[in-house]
Amino acid sequence: MKVFCYILLLAILSSCSVQKFLPEGERLYKGAEIKVTKDSALKQKNKALKSLMKSAVSPKPNKFLFGQPWKVWWWYKIGEPKREKGFKAFLRNKLGEPPVLSSRVKVESTAENIQSLMENNGYFKTTVQGDTSNFSYFTKAIYTAQVKPQYSINKIEWVTDSSPVMKAILRTRGRSLLQEGDPYSLAAIKAERERLDLRLKTRGYYYFNPDYLMAYADSSIGGRKVNLYLNIKKDVSKEARTAYRIGRIVVYPNYSLNSETLDTSFAGATFHDSIYIKDEQKKYKPSLFARSITYGPGSLYNSRTQNASLNRFISLGTFKFVKNRFEKDAANKDSNLLNVYYYLTPAPKKSLQGQVDGFTKDNNFIGSQASINFLNRNAFRGAEQLNVKVYGGFETSTRDSLKGNNNFRLGGNVSIRLPRYAIPFFDIKENNFYQPNTSISLGYEWFRKNLLYSRNAFTANYEFTWKKDIRTLFRLAPISLAYVRASNVTDSFYKQLATNPSLLLNIYDEITLGTTFNFTLTPRARARNKWLYNIGVDLSGNVAGLVTGAKGFREKNVFGAPFAQFVKLDLGAHYTRTLTQGGVEWANRLEVGIGIPYNNSKLLPFAKQYTIGGASSLRGFPTRSIGPGTNKPTAEDQRFFQLIGGDFRLLANTEIRVPFSKLLNGAVFADLTEVGTGIQLGEAHWQGLLCTQGLPWS
Repeated sequence: MKVFCYILLLAILSSCSVQKFLPEGERLYKGAEIKVTKDSALKQKNKALKSLMKSAVSPKPNKFLFGQPWKVWWWYKIGEPKREKGFKAFLRNKLGEPPVLSSRVKVESTAENIQSLMENNGYFKTTVQGDTSNFSYFTKAIYTAQVKPQYSINKIEWVTDSSPVMKAILRTRGRSLLQEGDPYSLAAIKAERERLDLRLKTRGYYYFNPDYLMAYADSSIGGRKVNLYLNIKKDVSKEARTAYRIGRIVVYPNYSLNSETLDTSFAGATFHDSIYIKDEQKKYKPSLFARSITYGPGSLYNSRTQNASLNRFISLGTFKFVKNRFEKDAANKDSNLLNVYYYLTPAPKKSLQGQVDGFTKDNNFIGSQASINFLNRNAFRGAEQLNVKVYGGFETSTRDSLKGNNNFRLGGNVSIRLPRYAIPFFDIKENNFYQPNTSISLGYEWFRKNLLYSRNAFTANYEFTWKKDIRTLFRLAPISLAYVRASNVTDSFYKQLATNPSLLLNIYDEITLGTTFNFTLTPRARARNKWLYNIGVDLSGNVAGLVTGAKGFREKNVFGAPFAQFVKLDLGAHYTRTLTQGGVEWANRLEVGIGIPYNNSKLLPFAKQYTIGGASSLRGFPTRSIGPGTNKPTAEDQRFFQLIGGDFRLLANTEIRVPFSKLLNGAVFADLTEVGTGIQLGEAHWQGLLCTQGLPWS
């Protein structure tokens, strides 16, 4: 049987031969082999040296499976498509790849490239020879390298002068990427030139260029060491050696991309806070530009403040395109002043969007929701974004026992985002790279559970959002209000209370009035080990409790309804490690949350409770389908305890993610969670640990 399988496999592979398709005189390139003969004093391993040299080898060979170029076979088998964008072309490009023929292999030039690469990394006097080896209808490149020991940096010396630009360079030597004792590396020298150029760009040297810096390596000192001598080229222009300051700042907020020339006139412009704004139609408040530009006339040119200003303009959301231009002051060309011109192309001021969604739920309900969104990107001439949303939807059950128990939902939300800290009686001026935002929102929703009750929900939020850098995000809502009131309660609902008293929570009137804070630290871009941290704090009813003197459960009211009192803390850590270059990842998550209701509350409000189940939690169970508790509570217990929510939660998750294609991903995972309540039910108020494991696909 085994012999038969081997014969069958050989037959299949032989049928995939592409030899008959190859042009006359051509062979299929099957990659390169690198042979290393190294000096006895060389400490680096052959594997590391081969890996370095391989990066300079070209071309890349075709992909092989069991020794056969299967993708090339598909390329020839599908054939030349008649249309570039037809199905045949799509299939050919997806399944196949063009052959890499022997005529493309240039071993002499590739050997020179490998030798140059080794010298650029300090392996001076290394020699590389290239040759080819032919077999069957394949050709293979063979490179033989005689590798000499790597040179290191003995000393670094600047050829100095008394110019201000040289003094600015010398002040940054403490942060140099080049250090004595490091291996010689041309890439490190280039990186140091780029670093110095960026540094000078923050010191006024607008016209400076990395190519103006020269490095000379003296390898004749012996001992496999080099001395590095760095200096500024003598033919560098006066402009490049001059530190410039900002002259005029002119903003054109109605610039059109169809304009043939860039306007530099400021005639008729409004002068506000040292800035000229040429806005004839008065579409924008001048203070908007004063807040967005992080520098002023007379300040030293700084690329960081320039980038910050551009980013702040872009993040407003009011302008579709933003660009700036620097120009020497034409009135006095001998001065060290640069005039700055900002050209802002407005985005459409208003937009209207409609959306219709269909959905299914774990509780056998299906439904649809439609919404209309109106957006004004410059509501009050200060780049305020006004958003008005109205929506409506319905849900119906697919279970016969719930026929007629339909749910209806109508609601609306009005929000405005201000690109600044909007605090009464205070005007905070800041120059951060990321502009802060203040959001104010009001919302209302009417929900009707057809056979049971209606619920009215009012929300109000006043929130600040700001970033210290690209990785940090802060959210602070000094006022966060939610008011829930039930009405039209039916007799059917009261009858169900006899068997399920926990349903009473659905018609509790309650106000949540407090403050929330959230901090998020995102991982570094392209990091192999990615950490994400999140901290959330939610305080409710502390001020209302002090004013009313609440001591007992639902004892005091605000606006005719009991108010919630609790403290809630959430901590989360996510760790992801990239395992392979193909995108296989190991992802882990740990979340801990605890809520402490007190005085006027015995439990967290329904919307604030911790739950488990669903795609982002315990994936083996639907959302809100289990916990907390390990024993069945009595009817009296259920009057104060929600079966599907708790006051604390522990969630842990680990999984291996495997991308099979751009559209298909798989994972092997394990989930562990615990949810519970501070109210003791019987003898057990801690839930036993619940675990799931599985194989999800997306």
